[in-house]
Amino acid sequence: MAARHAAKQIPCEPHWASCYSMLHRVSRSFAPVIQQLGTELRNAVCIFYLVLRALDTVEDDTSIPTDVKVPILIAFHRHIYDRDWHFSCGTKDYKVLMDQFHDVSTAFLELEKGYQEAIEDTTKKMGAGMAKFICKELETIDDYDEYSHYAAGLDCFFRKQTSFVIIWRDINEIPKSRMFWPREIWSKYVNKLEDLKNEENSVKAVQCLNEMVTNSLIHVNGCLEFMSELREPDILPFFAIPQVMAIGTLALCYNNINVFKGVVKMRRGLTAQIIHRTKTMADVYGAFFDFSCMLKSKVDKNDPNAAKTLSSLEAIQKTCRESGALNKRKSYIIRNELKYNSVLTVLLLIILSIIFASLSANRSSYWGWSIS
Repeated sequence: MAARHAAKQIPCEPHWASCYSMLHRVSRSFAPVIQQLGTELRNAVCIFYLVLRALDTVEDDTSIPTDVKVPILIAFHRHIYDRDWHFSCGTKDYKVLMDQFHDVSTAFLELEKGYQEAIEDTTKKMGAGMAKFICKELETIDDYDEYSHYAAGLDCFFRKQTSFVIIWRDINEIPKSRMFWPREIWSKYVNKLEDLKNEENSVKAVQCLNEMVTNSLIHVNGCLEFMSELREPDILPFFAIPQVMAIGTLALCYNNINVFKGVVKMRRGLTAQIIHRTKTMADVYGAFFDFSCMLKSKVDKNDPNAAKTLSSLEAIQKTCRESGALNKRKSYIIRNELKYNSVLTVLLLIILSIIFASLSANRSSYWGWSIS
């Protein structure tokens, strides 16, 4: 409903319609939060996202030779000023974005100069950072942190690290794998990162995954501190919703072998719930507390990093408690799960009662009994 309401305010020019259409096609989580912004900022952030998404598409495409890819990444901040520039790469909706990049450039050139300069500056830094790691593997956790900083568009750092935890598509990328887990972590478990997808390594794979999740958790309190400093209530949901979805995704991925077998994502219903209910910092603290509880319940004490994981989760929960906000909001995530289980229990009892009654009636009919 919110998306439909925002759609009525989209500029009628064809290139703007194309941009917002592409936004919905290439982003499941950011499109709805971007559309909650005020008109002027919404247009700027829409184009900002599409520019960085296009840059990321160039980096992601493993079929592009390095000697072609690196110059494009480095010069991308200049290409956005050229209405005629486009570069065909990527697949599916991402290819559409690249083929129709002239619409993005046209809309970009209609933004105020301040917005243009901000987008150009971030694109320049992000492209240079990506280019640096095209020819350099992620050896250390420091490398991983630096790359995450660039790949996140110099923002949403915690969320970007969360996206790197979801590895299945990267391992199976054609023509070759592209993975963003640092050797410092994965080398403890396997000789080659690709080996994590092999069935015989499933225990080690989950342990490696759990260490990656634990590594991401150490950034949560910094994320919460940043959001608590925001003074514009209308801006908070834009930053907060992706971060809440990030901690929720970590809770889903932790100790979950399915990360190596397919795509693990939040259900659309829960995503909609988060978008609808994340309005204030009280909501944010509540959601982080709930998801950290969910994650904590999944920690296996035999996991090599269990103590570190629990310590990080307790630190997050302490921050949420000390905010004083937990008593001021409804614990919707865990409470809803309990309600859901209660409803299922009631439905099951009703179904069993009907089956029992039906069997009793059939038995009575069989023996010639009648009930008057």
